[in-house]
Amino acid sequence: MIESKKCIIVDDEPAAHYVLANYIKQNPNLELVFQGYNGIEAMNYLRENKVDLMFLDINMPEISGMELLKILPVHPKTILTTAYSEFALESYDYGVIDYLLKPIYFPRFLKAIDRFFATENVKAKEDEVVVNSVSVKVDGYLVDLELDQLLFAQSFGNYVKLYTTKRTYLASITTSELEKCLPEKTFMRIHKSYIVALDKIEATEKDFVIIKKEKLPIGITYKRELSERLKK
Repeated sequence: MIESKKCIIVDDEPAAHYVLANYIKQNPNLELVFQGYNGIEAMNYLRENKVDLMFLDINMPEISGMELLKILPVHPKTILTTAYSEFALESYDYGVIDYLLKPIYFPRFLKAIDRFFATENVKAKEDEVVVNSVSVKVDGYLVDLELDQLLFAQSFGNYVKLYTTKRTYLASITTSELEKCLPEKTFMRIHKSYIVALDKIEATEKDFVIIKKEKLPIGITYKRELSERLKK
């Protein structure tokens, strides 16, 4: 069974939300987790939440869909929704996997979703490669850290404090950049400032996890996912 993928809709037209939400509900492999009506709402949500797929309207007030893609340092795979096909060529420079012309018809929607899952299958095969270490810059030098020794990471602006079983490092890397380097199966962001090794969690409380007697906060938007992953 395919794990359901979290998706969001970002469009200023309520009618477009109605159509897309209805289509998404008919696909058991998709879960609609957020609906935003402008780029600002989307940025605020994506800053705190991990999403697999974004349905993004190009023509929106204040911040267009293309401008949003340019602003976001990291964004989910995106399917553009637009009435203007001339934007299609430029969009592929920003990792857009498909675009749907309005009015959006269900067969064309299904084709775009098939393309999305095809890219996910490629990613899954790439993830099968075992990653045992990560290289980070500490005091100007590259240091290879064994992942089985990494307990958790804490954000310090453009630096990250890495706590390992042996010592602590202050690495020149952002939390978002580090998150991309770590295997998703064994590491998880539990707060905007913390990434933890799931197998190093010794106990959980209502709003905290405990690793080596350290109490690390759980962000409210990460609680559900963390609970589900710990059950597994």
